[in-house]
Amino acid sequence: MLQPARIAIVFPLWAGALALWAYLMPALFTPAAGAIVPLLVVIMFGMGLTLLPADFARALARWPVVLLGLGLQFGLMPLAAWAIAGLFDLDAPLTLGMILVGSVAGGTASNVICFLAGGDVALSITLTSVATLASVVATPVLTWLYAGAEVPVPVSSMLVSIAEIVVLPVVAGMVVNRLIGNRWPSRDGWCALGSSVAIGIVIAIIVALNAASIARLGLLVLGAVVLHNGLGLAAGYGLGFAATRDARTARTLAIEVGMQNSGLAVALAQQYFSATAALPGALFSVWHNVSGAVLAAVCARADATGERVGAPVRSRG
Repeated sequence: MLQPARIAIVFPLWAGALALWAYLMPALFTPAAGAIVPLLVVIMFGMGLTLLPADFARALARWPVVLLGLGLQFGLMPLAAWAIAGLFDLDAPLTLGMILVGSVAGGTASNVICFLAGGDVALSITLTSVATLASVVATPVLTWLYAGAEVPVPVSSMLVSIAEIVVLPVVAGMVVNRLIGNRWPSRDGWCALGSSVAIGIVIAIIVALNAASIARLGLLVLGAVVLHNGLGLAAGYGLGFAATRDARTARTLAIEVGMQNSGLAVALAQQYFSATAALPGALFSVWHNVSGAVLAAVCARADATGERVGAPVRSRG
């Protein structure tokens, strides 16, 4: 039987190989740009196949954890982006780009990484949905506060996207899950396999689309992005575990805080500012998927070998 944990262990190798191939030969992957959204829809449908309404009821009942996640997403991440930009002495457009990345939370890819890492998928999806709604107000306010720049956030398109890419596919998957009951006991493994293949292809397409930007970014911006992502992952796990004493919740918060909606940051920067301001978001789009894949593999290996990562991971039941 396919085991999600074993699939997650090899996921970084698959994703890394595809990313390198896409960087070296972007022309092979750029024509598939239109496949990103359909792939995400399929992935979220697969997530729904592993969930029940009771999972979301438990997630919503843990509203203090949701509030902690939102506080880190919209409190820590923009502040860290601003501080890191100053530490690395980035110029004004790059600083604006970093702040935009720090101010947009709720990336769909975090739900996939959470599933592969053995996290609380229902809590992850809940945080993604709530953070996306909060971004409507938080993103322009935070960007104005830290960068003094006005950013018109596309409210209607954001709401439509979260409905089409996250909510509807997950609900459809949950309906199918309820109908088939226990007649497909290995579906978690097959969903993990399908998700890892699909998100690996999405990463490759993102790398290909941003290959030119990545080549000219330089180590300075790369270092800033890696540090920003690392702080989000570490703070999410550390504070999440300190608050709940539960490793599964902690890894979920780490992924949700560390993985931003960088695609929205790129779109906003390109539309309202400059190509330079879009560079941090472009690189973050690639890096947070890579770091997330590595984190998923570490968590899956720990679960598979029975090791403790901070605390025992509770059953998914």
